[in-house]
Amino acid sequence: MPLLDRTTSKPEARRSAPEPVLVIAVTGGKGGVGKSTVAVNLATAMSAAGKRVLLLDGDLGLANIDVMLGLSPRHTLAQLIDGTCTLDEIIVDAPQGFQVVPAASGVANMANMTVTQHLNIVQAFSSLSTRLDVLIVDTAAGISHGVLQFSQAAQQVLVVVCDEPASITDAYALIKVLSRNHGVREFQVVANMTRTAGEGAALFKKLERVAARFLDVILNYVGEVPEDPYLKRAIREQRPVTDAYPASPAAMAFKKLAVKADKWPVPTGPRGNLEFFVERLVRRNAVRLEVVQ
Repeated sequence: MPLLDRTTSKPEARRSAPEPVLVIAVTGGKGGVGKSTVAVNLATAMSAAGKRVLLLDGDLGLANIDVMLGLSPRHTLAQLIDGTCTLDEIIVDAPQGFQVVPAASGVANMANMTVTQHLNIVQAFSSLSTRLDVLIVDTAAGISHGVLQFSQAAQQVLVVVCDEPASITDAYALIKVLSRNHGVREFQVVANMTRTAGEGAALFKKLERVAARFLDVILNYVGEVPEDPYLKRAIREQRPVTDAYPASPAAMAFKKLAVKADKWPVPTGPRGNLEFFVERLVRRNAVRLEVVQ
């Protein structure tokens, strides 16, 4: 008995269906841990490896991705929210080969967006015409509903920590809220600005111990990024260190992180809550083979 695909009878129909996108939310609980630096350099490294990458500046009221990359966008997410621009119209190209969705800086109503407005941003990606493999979301600091919404809507949550007591406690608080209230059960953890080899693993153990006692989550340690004068120099030059100084210790660490991130799985179907590109997961799950008599 032949196996026929009843949902896509024409082979070209299946080929034309958009592929699922790996969505990574880069977050950390508190400011100053280097989330944006991690997001920018992860985007650069994955783009250099041949991936089509889009970087969303999710710190909507205090945007800084455009500044870090030396960009001067004509439009931002503020125009998407007020309905004067589409998502495709505000996307800008970074010199490093990936694309950026810029947010607005110093705009009070962007910093105080409603839950519905955050959901509208997530849903806007469903109509995106740009073809891509990876969406990286650089969230704001804290546990505001914007941070929680973007993290919940991603498929992978990358938590950035550093060697500060508040970094560990705030990362734990974020993981606690996301796991208990928003159904996120697995987290990737990277240690940033480490001063000695192995410091990152020790920080991870601190976080893992307290999480194991009180939370039902899985934490995966994905490496450390050393404190590096070349990274500081690159930031002053408004360039990712992976582009400006590719052989530097920090750049090599970001490249290793990109290799690991490329292996993170994309779900085979929707998880039941609002997600970025959820319609692609639904479509992927709907394509199945059935026995035809």
